[in-house]
Amino acid sequence: MILHIIQADDTALTTCLRYMAEQDTLLLCGDAVNLLLQVKWQQALAQRNVLLLQDDVEARGLGDLLANYCGITQQGFVQQTLLNSKVITW
Repeated sequence: MILHIIQADDTALTTCLRYMAEQDTLLLCGDAVNLLLQVKWQQALAQRNVLLLQDDVEARGLGDLLANYCGITQQGFVQQTLLNSKVITW
């Protein structure tokens, strides 16, 4: 299993999804949490295991808009890096 981390833009997410396996986990952090405001990304990620860095969601005032997604703390982020056999940042 791989933890895929997206920090910035949709180009990175597009590339990541080409290589992401069904059992992998996707973590959106930084400005990448904004991608889930777009319907195309909501649909593309509907069947994926998606996590959001909660601090980044809150910093952008998106808590209510992204409440349907699983938010994790910094500690949860560290746990995810240990649970997965590989970590890739796009």
